[in-house]
Amino acid sequence: MYSSSVADPPLIREPLHAPVAHLIRGGVVEGIHYGSVVVLGADGQVQLQLGDIEAAFYPRSALKPVQAVALVRAGLPLDGELLSLTAASHSGEERHLAGTRTILELAGLTEDHLRNVTDMPFDPVVRDEWIRTGRLPSRLAQNCSGKHAAMLYTCKLNGWSLEDYLDPGHPLQQAIAEIVEDLTGQRIARTTVDGCGAPLFSVSLHGLARAAARITSAVQGTPEARVADAMREHAEMASGSGRDVAALMRAVPGLLAKDGFEGVQVAALPDGRAVAVKIADGANRARVPVAAAGLARAGVDPALLAEFAGEALLGGGEPVGCVRPVRALDPVPLTACA
Repeated sequence: MYSSSVADPPLIREPLHAPVAHLIRGGVVEGIHYGSVVVLGADGQVQLQLGDIEAAFYPRSALKPVQAVALVRAGLPLDGELLSLTAASHSGEERHLAGTRTILELAGLTEDHLRNVTDMPFDPVVRDEWIRTGRLPSRLAQNCSGKHAAMLYTCKLNGWSLEDYLDPGHPLQQAIAEIVEDLTGQRIARTTVDGCGAPLFSVSLHGLARAAARITSAVQGTPEARVADAMREHAEMASGSGRDVAALMRAVPGLLAKDGFEGVQVAALPDGRAVAVKIADGANRARVPVAAAGLARAGVDPALLAEFAGEALLGGGEPVGCVRPVRALDPVPLTACA
């Protein structure tokens, strides 16, 4: 079971990462991805760990479900698709842009109030279409715009200032930091700025897994359960069409999954089982295969995870290998590898 107390912050140190995945080409280990993995049981205890799960690190966008819980606790009245978008790293599809506009309209605000950076859509197909049609980067298209719109809406509801809502000392960000510490069970080690401009809080990989487990196992009707339900029921709003995290949530009943830049992945089940992954070099290709192996170790039926074992490594256009989790994590590989 989880303690209600908040522990000291994780140590800021060079993480002691370990091999978590091998790049196999023609039966030879061509490359090694280092990283850290933690698998929690339904009782909150660590069932498996590789690497360094207690060092301070930045969860990046994998922390967005926690931020969304904080906004709901502060009065954000959204549910369903719009609440899922609040926790999203969206692809910039028209439904994401329309949803963000709706949140802003509910707050009586416009895109001009957003303080996230301008960007093109995250999805490469959508981005290419924007470029082809001459559309320019915008704050609305940037993948965190749903979160920023919801932050502004929360500020408006509480009478907090809007211009400086990204300042770490702002009441909104102080409220978010409090919930980060509450759900991770530890003090924040350091605060910096994420790519979108919002404050980014450093916790441990273990703390991230603990927070996800607390969200998915929360009692119905609580802010945590509302966020989990919204993301699971509207997975494409929390990511996008064709995104692996949406596919993972569709494939595994009850699973909540969220990715983050620099090789971060967290996933948790309704009974509190959870997996958190950090790939040391930030490689996206190792993130999902390692997370899938962790979920299998947590007890998820491997048949549900087969499509997430990793893309084939090609040679001359033909499969000659793959990215395969190390044997300590995946003693019986989900798929064969040359």
